Amino acid sequence: MGRLQGKVAIITGAAKGLGEADARMFAREGATVILTDMDEENGQRVAGDIGDAAEFQIQDVRDEQGWEDLVADVVSRHGKLDILVNNAGVVEPGTIETQTAEEYRFVMAVSADGAFFGCKYAVPAMKASGGGTIINMCSIASIIGEPIVVAYAMAKGAIESLTRSVAVHCANNKYNIRCNSVHPAGILTPMVEAIGPKVMGRDDLRPSSEGPAPSALGEPDDIANTILFLASDESKFINGAAIRVDNAKSVMEGVVP
Repeated sequence: MGRLQGKVAIITGAAKGLGEADARMFAREGATVILTDMDEENGQRVAGDIGDAAEFQIQDVRDEQGWEDLVADVVSRHGKLDILVNNAGVVEPGTIETQTAEEYRFVMAVSADGAFFGCKYAVPAMKASGGGTIINMCSIASIIGEPIVVAYAMAKGAIESLTRSVAVHCANNKYNIRCNSVHPAGILTPMVEAIGPKVMGRDDLRPSSEGPAPSALGEPDDIANTILFLASDESKFINGAAIRVDNAKSVMEGVVP
């Protein structure tokens, strides 16, 4: 306990799924957590469950002014920003032939634009208070071929490149700010449950604790434990990395030797 004691964190897309798991784990480890999401009902529920260590703010991550206001408010009230988890994201099934322009723009705006604006306003705030860490939620869709979610894969590829650019920029300028990306395989979240039959061609989704690899899915805490490590000072020498949490799926696909 206490691995994030005294730290202030923003987690986007925290009303459910991976963001919710991150928020609960961060609070248990001593952080003050600002959860953001468009889903106000579930966001307030999660913050209420966590208690005094958490608060919820409604946020559309596509809105640049909203990002500027959010970070300024957090710094004004809490004195600093130590951790940003750019977790918010959406997926719309579609191949390069079937994905519509509207779906493409929506997925890119929430995932890629949201991560860009988050980094843009977190870096100056972290620099002013002596450093921090940014964790960008990616996917192995940026590593392996995922034909049925082309816009999602493209957005995650953009985030992976953004992560490296931010890491090198901050290192070159000696800001003491680290930026890493996390690349899960399928994780049993509400989003995956909703699209599973379309994308995976099956509806028998189950967590890894209930079935053998590779058919089973990971659980939210499998990712939250990795996010926690990257958010903590234990990972102080990890910067610009793309961390795969995929139970060897990318290796089995032959992408990573």
